[in-house]
Amino acid sequence: MDEQAMNQQAIHQAVGGGGLLVVAQWEAKAEEADRVAEILRSFLPQAQSEPGVKLFLISRAKDNPAQFLFYELFRDEAAFKAHQDSAHFKTHIAGQALPLLTRRERTQYALM
Repeated sequence: MDEQAMNQQAIHQAVGGGGLLVVAQWEAKAEEADRVAEILRSFLPQAQSEPGVKLFLISRAKDNPAQFLFYELFRDEAAFKAHQDSAHFKTHIAGQALPLLTRRERTQYALM
């Protein structure tokens, strides 16, 4: 199987059966951007291993390192709620990262 076919298969497995897509944009206080990145590096593997998570990606803007983009695909609303109720979300995100931000926006989408 070639690489493109493998990528298409992986995407199909991730989005198969629908789900709840959450896209979030953060902007950290300029002096806190590296600290936010450290927090997110610790948080990401835990979020990716949650049972209701199909895909969880975090990226950092190349032209503005204080900006972060989250692309989160959950099995359903219940999985999203479980994510927000998890100990690692409460510790890393709510407790450590959010106070270091100047902006946080989230939008939810239903897969087509």
